[in-house]
Formats: sequence, structure tokens, C-alpha cells
Amino acid sequence: MKKVKSSEITPERIYKNRRKFVQNLGLAAGSMFIGQNFINLAQASSNSIEQEITEYRYITTYNNYYEFGTKKSDPVENSQNFKTKPWNITIDGEVEKPLKLSVDELKNMFPIEERIYKLRCVEGWSMVIPWLGFPLYKLLDKVSPTSKGKFVKFISVLDPEQMPGQRYPILDWPYKEGLRIDEAMHPLTILVTGLYGKELPNQNGSPLRLIVPWKYGFKSAKAIVNIKLVDKMPTSSWMKASPNEYGFYSNVNPRVDHPRWSQASERVIGGGIISPRIPTTMFNGYGDEVSHLYKNMDLKKYF
Repeated sequence: MKKVKSSEITPERIYKNRRKFVQNLGLAAGSMFIGQNFINLAQASSNSIEQEITEYRYITTYNNYYEFGTKKSDPVENSQNFKTKPWNITIDGEVEKPLKLSVDELKNMFPIEERIYKLRCVEGWSMVIPWLGFPLYKLLDKVSPTSKGKFVKFISVLDPEQMPGQRYPILDWPYKEGLRIDEAMHPLTILVTGLYGKELPNQNGSPLRLIVPWKYGFKSAKAIVNIKLVDKMPTSSWMKASPNEYGFYSNVNPRVDHPRWSQASERVIGGGIISPRIPTTMFNGYGDEVSHLYKNMDLKKYF
């Protein structure tokens, strides 16, 4: 796939009409990718509500990013002076060829693709976001994981001087997340460097974040500085904070409720004065692509 130039990014006016956009685009035209099951999401919903591409203003002002505060408006307000250059990332652990390189070098190493993915938060809200990035498996192939690399651990930056939320024990800082190796190697899993045809804003995880579209949003670590291959399942920050609420897999599953609220439906951000609720779809609408990863697993036990 070719590298996306800024002049080739689909204009905002086209993004806003998702149905027409998808019809014009096709399933895999150019550098775009949309899961087949996600395309059919609106038609599968009992109330026939269609989710359009979320407007940029909502994507960049309604965020969960506890390093900058716990309110949805805190990240955009508190991250504007966050310095993301220079920024290095290390890929090591159970690999044959460890790497340490800058994000700029990383961007030049792989063609940047545009992926339109739905983001579903564990709190019950969702957005549809046009991300820019590249598949994680391409980077992992570069470092050649050993047979002991069963899991991939992601570690975010620790910088309490710039991140006011890290001055308080909200979580065990720095933020940590993890995937099973086959989840990390799945072609839907991407490392993100931008959104909506622009550089990734600070409040959205600049300069490098993870997106795993069939899982709840907190699995997608932001401001990553280390990707480490490990032999044992890592304990993520939210697992450590509340293991009965946040499991390792965290797949979007409408049949497994959060202890404090239902996951059967979700609220669409940017849907008007009263945002509509739509039925939550298994694996966030990407079941056709990823359900085989969990064959014969009890997804209520391994939530």
C-alpha cells in the first residue's frame, strides 16, 4: 500500500456522510480499510441508526486520558504544551533484533494507511474515527519475536512534570497494557500516528498510540515509549486497579456487563442534543475478522 499524502486524505465534508463515503470507497480501495462486519453494523442494529464518521471537534475534545485529568475535557485543556519531539520508542524483550528509533524514523519505515475504525469505550460511548497508522505486525516482524514472546506489553511515557494526572495515584504509572501475540499480529491492530488526515493531537495520544478496534478503548495505550515481548500475560494498569471490572481481554461483548453498568447498548458521541443509543455489537462489529482468535474460549470468564 502506498503512503498517504495530505492531499489524498478524504475531505471532511465527505467523511460526514458515511453511507455515501463507503459506497464511493468500496471495501478496500486505495489505502483505506473498514471491517466488513462494521460496514454492516447499522443494518444489523434493531433501531437502524447509522453511525457516521464522528466530527473532528468531538474526537479531539471528548477523551479519556487520565494522565491529563479524569474529566473528558481535561485532556484537551491540559495537554496543549505537552512536548512530543524528540520521541524515541524501544521494541525489545523476547525478540532477536531489538530496535530503538524515533517516531519520525518509524513513520518513514512503513507506509501510512488510513483506517476507519469504531472506538467503543467501556463507559458506554462510541465514535467512528479515521485513523492514520500502520499494522503493528509489520513492526513486530522487523524485530523477529522468539518462541518465548507469547504476549506484547505496551508501556506509556512517565512524565509527571508534563502530565498532571500522573502526580496522583489514580493508576499505577506509567500506563501499561498488553495483548496476546496473535492479537497483536492481527492485521486490524494498528499503531496510530494521526487522525482525520492530520497529525495525532496530544489529547488523542500523540505521538504514537495503539488501536485494537474490537476491544474497549482503554486497551489502546497512548504515548507509547516501549513495546516489549514477554512470555507471561502482563498485568495492565486497569487490571491492577480493579481486576473485577477490567479483564485482560476486554473484548467488546454486550453479554458481559461492567459491574456498575450494562454494556448492551452504547451512546453515539456527536449525535445531537440527545445522543442516540444503539445496540452494542459483539467484538464492536469486527466479529467476522477476529472471532476465530477466541474459538472455544469462555468469553464471560475471560472478559
